Amino acid sequence: MRQGMSRRELLAAGLALPFSGIAYAQLTCGELTLAQTEGPFFKPKSPERHILVDSGKEKILLTGVVLSRNCKPVAKALLDFWHADDMGEYDNDGFRCRGHQFADAEGRFRLETIVPAQYPGRARHIHVKVQAPGRRVLTTQIYFPNDPGNTRDPLYRADLTLRRNGSEGRFDFVIDA
Repeated sequence: MRQGMSRRELLAAGLALPFSGIAYAQLTCGELTLAQTEGPFFKPKSPERHILVDSGKEKILLTGVVLSRNCKPVAKALLDFWHADDMGEYDNDGFRCRGHQFADAEGRFRLETIVPAQYPGRARHIHVKVQAPGRRVLTTQIYFPNDPGNTRDPLYRADLTLRRNGSEGRFDFVIDA
């Protein structure tokens, strides 16, 4: 497969997931997803789960694909997610808003969670560690489009912004695999 595949080419290859009619952005597989700081709130041994939702909060369904530099899906990639709650607080005692999962055979993942709140100095974001089996861990953060905090957050990077349509979001990772 070549770099910069179109949505049509990704669909033909079985790599693209449907996404509520949003145009699929050009995917440049040769470029690794940008690494960012873990931050002070990572907690190991999160539970394996696809749903981090608290009832009554603004929910988001985050989907995507984990790909190698060569545009090949990374089966069984580990994805470990954590974020603040709707009040901007991290649960450092338990595992609320924390969990890990493994990508399927086509590198796909699906996470149901809430939209985290901003907190002083930071835009809304979700932390994630992504790792192909037996490879190095990529630690990064995913940001929300049009968030007012993006312009004030010194860590914000536009290329780490998810594509969002209402209660659905999409972010694809490119990692060393």
